[in-house]
Amino acid sequence: MDAIVLRGQTVTLRLLSVTDAVALAAAASESRDRYEYTRVPDGVEDAQRYIEAALTDYQAGRRIPFAITWHDRVVGSTSYLDVQRWRWPAGSPLQRTDHPDAVEVGATWLAASAQRTRCNTEAKHLLLSHAFDVWQVHRVALKTDERNAKSRRAIERLGAMFEGVRRGDMPGQDGSVRNSAYYSIMRDEWPAVRKTLEDALAR
Repeated sequence: MDAIVLRGQTVTLRLLSVTDAVALAAAASESRDRYEYTRVPDGVEDAQRYIEAALTDYQAGRRIPFAITWHDRVVGSTSYLDVQRWRWPAGSPLQRTDHPDAVEVGATWLAASAQRTRCNTEAKHLLLSHAFDVWQVHRVALKTDERNAKSRRAIERLGAMFEGVRRGDMPGQDGSVRNSAYYSIMRDEWPAVRKTLEDALAR
């Protein structure tokens, strides 16, 4: 997958780089109070491992990991995950090979100073706009630890539809077996979600 750079008014999303380790570690160290359910690197060496793992997934076509820069400062990371290219019936007009058919937005975290600001809203607007307007995906998925009430409220404010809880879905950040709350936005729902995001950014 080609590297993507998404630019907004105050936020830029660019491919995560091994040179981001120090800045990423600094962002994560501002305060770790809100990372109970999220994988966030702790220290420069851990940030290096975090980036290397993300780039390995990128090379394998499983993920596009971004550094989130806000006012020209690295403040966190987000990703396209579970990049799906569907196998359509022969002759289907929906068959294409240049863009994914569905994708997940996730692995998002922000430095304490960027939380409760427009940063996450603008980043989500950039990611969803590219997915629906450029790639023209049919579905964007979002998921979070079932116990992460803050993350679930944020996803629901977007207008994403709650699909249910997948039990025993993956390892939890606390070492438990995590149940994940799954949400989605379909292509025909994107205009309403886009308006919600744009109204929030206008405020």
